[in-house]
Amino acid sequence: MNFTGPVAAAAASVLLLAGSTACAPPQKGDDGVQTESGGKAAEATSAEDFGGIDGLVAAAKKEGELNVIALPPDWANYGAIIKAFSDKYGIKVNSAQPDASSQDEINAATQQKGKSTAPDVFDLGQSVALANTAMFAPYKVANFDDIPAAFKDANATWVNDYGGYMSIGYDSAKVPPVTAIDDLLKPDYRGMVALNGDPTQAGAAFSGVLMVALSQGGSVDDIAPGVEFFAKLADAGNFLPVDPTPATIESGQTPVVIDWNFTNAAETKRLPSWRVLVPPAHAVAGYYYQAINKDAPHPAAARLWQEFLYSDEGQNLYALGGVRPVRADIMAADGKLDAAATVPVIDGPVTVPSPQQTKAATKYLSEHWAAAIG
Repeated sequence: MNFTGPVAAAAASVLLLAGSTACAPPQKGDDGVQTESGGKAAEATSAEDFGGIDGLVAAAKKEGELNVIALPPDWANYGAIIKAFSDKYGIKVNSAQPDASSQDEINAATQQKGKSTAPDVFDLGQSVALANTAMFAPYKVANFDDIPAAFKDANATWVNDYGGYMSIGYDSAKVPPVTAIDDLLKPDYRGMVALNGDPTQAGAAFSGVLMVALSQGGSVDDIAPGVEFFAKLADAGNFLPVDPTPATIESGQTPVVIDWNFTNAAETKRLPSWRVLVPPAHAVAGYYYQAINKDAPHPAAARLWQEFLYSDEGQNLYALGGVRPVRADIMAADGKLDAAATVPVIDGPVTVPSPQQTKAATKYLSEHWAAAIG
């Protein structure tokens, strides 16, 4: 796989003090959880601050719950991941607003700050993640050094967890085959083309507009042609302003969906006529950003969740969901990647926007998107 853009060199090769004292009395974290090292759970930057992974597990079990948000069961295999975590540690996972956007996650954390219902962890698209790093608590998982520098903050404020490719999914029983992005302008697709979210707030939608921009002569530094294309879709009556879900797809309400390949691929298990196209000449890849809410009501459980996600078990569960876990290459080299995993591979150039490019494109979208689609 070849990448374009500033992260090419790193991306191409991978795609993709604490110590406890016996006589020191433990102190309580903000939520009452005691740590082995005498610090607050909410300030722990590694499992060593709990005296090791066993101490972290004990602290997380004492909290007993974990709040997650915006994790649909079919998205990146999160249904199986949540169940595996809960079964392994006996911790109840409260999953709120599974179909929410990245910005909704941040809004929920802000609105519910100080409440037991606030999100403990985030799973965010790039633009929203990098705009809100002040809300994150740095934490280095045990496998932090396995993760290439291009896919993590050096201080572990955030770490990429999994990635995929932008795609077009369509119901072959209801619409003609989609062979190219320009097909979507044809009358055959009137009122049928949905984009997963608002590109000013959701990572999937942002990458969808970028993919379209590339097909129209744009670039990672010029997303305007993508916005113009969607304006044409809206003018033709083809753009459907509905956030697609498994229910809207299976009911026929959204027969064409621009979304990540792993989300579209998951639909093929329920709808045999569902097809997925990753435009090979305009491939766009992206990673999601995992972070801990610095005001997490369950700070130990939040940190244990991170350890689980980046463990071999967690990474393989991602891979079984059709996404590319961030540790995929090193696990494959060590023979630890599940043989049943279908990690996507694209032959040819793949565009991955840098944080600076994403920031500039998001600014353009915030100024032009609403007017373009009416």
